[in-house]
Amino acid sequence: MDANVSEPSEHVQRAVEIPREWLDEFEAAARRSLRTRFRYAFIHTYKPVLDDAPFRAFDTTADYRRWCEENLPDWLGYGRV
Repeated sequence: MDANVSEPSEHVQRAVEIPREWLDEFEAAARRSLRTRFRYAFIHTYKPVLDDAPFRAFDTTADYRRWCEENLPDWLGYGRV
């Protein structure tokens, strides 16, 4: 193991058994540059309707909320609770 990465405490090892391959992957990711980690951290997911126009503006928050309820799929989570 890398000298800069310490082993989990015995308490942590007993509380949660983390597969060795997961730890190896985490340690490899931790050695990457911040720029590389950011490049892989954000995955663009197409959001129907939201991504279909470059810009939208609303006069009031009520107008925005009404538009969301009428136009966006429920699974995007923009509806009222």
